[in-house]
Amino acid sequence: MAKDVDALFEMAGKIPEWLDLPDPKGFRPKRKYETIWISDVHLGTRGCNADMLVDFLRSVECRTLYLVGDIVDGWRLRKNWYWPDAHNEVIRRILKMAHRGTRVVFIAGNHDEMLRDYAGLTFGGVELVMEAIHETRDGRRLLVTHGDAYDGVVLYHKWLAYLGDQAYGLLLRANIVFNAVRRRLKMPYWSLSAYMKKRVKNAVAYISSFEEAVASEATQRGFDGVVCGHIHCAEIREFGGITYYNDGDWVESCTALVEDFTGAISIVDWVAETGGRTAPAAAPEHAPQGAGQPTPAPLPAPAATGALA
Repeated sequence: MAKDVDALFEMAGKIPEWLDLPDPKGFRPKRKYETIWISDVHLGTRGCNADMLVDFLRSVECRTLYLVGDIVDGWRLRKNWYWPDAHNEVIRRILKMAHRGTRVVFIAGNHDEMLRDYAGLTFGGVELVMEAIHETRDGRRLLVTHGDAYDGVVLYHKWLAYLGDQAYGLLLRANIVFNAVRRRLKMPYWSLSAYMKKRVKNAVAYISSFEEAVASEATQRGFDGVVCGHIHCAEIREFGGITYYNDGDWVESCTALVEDFTGAISIVDWVAETGGRTAPAAAPEHAPQGAGQPTPAPLPAPAATGALA
């Protein structure tokens, strides 16, 4: 039986006070969307751009937020514990959105596969599922899945996936050092790892075959499109009448997919939109904030969605 953490808190009389605190006064008007998809945040790793993700989440409101896998990197945390407060801020922001009425659906990926045993449960207002079906405002049915099930390396040669993860980790560490130097020079964030990946022939071929495999699955199951993550490459492409959407990541590119109130879906590149710089630092979500801020205007009624546990 599903147990909601909010209900447990209420019974214990211990709902965290920060859930009901008003947001810090923003420097930008909040964007309103029907749906937002993010994935591949990799909390628990040094490569995670948590500050930029918090900046993005504070800048938006939506009816439904899909967390499309690899939000937490269990592979890394098993080897070495790394969890700065910026990563807590991501969790707090998501829980606050759920507490305020946003439907939050968490689709576990391969790096947070330990959560798959709990599919069908709800934690703190966050629904945990294996995959979901989303109906857009214009009536299209989309399969929402992390995508690792269509990755031959992960599926059949997991040891190669771990080996590749080690090499990728080295590249991301180089990316961290590279951007630390850029910050000292007062230059904005720029992803060295993403730049290199897009110029390696084998990586380009791998991405193309993955996209085709995911689109083929959506076709066979009668969907109009598919939304996934996994390969850290934001994209919108057509495959024989099927629309393939990838929301990218928050390690290299800092991208998300958003659906407006007409059903149109587009990619938001937060690095490009902010110049690689976050808004001025605001107080953490758990710290007391001043009262008296205006209540956001209500969003339109949500489109139908479904989840496959």
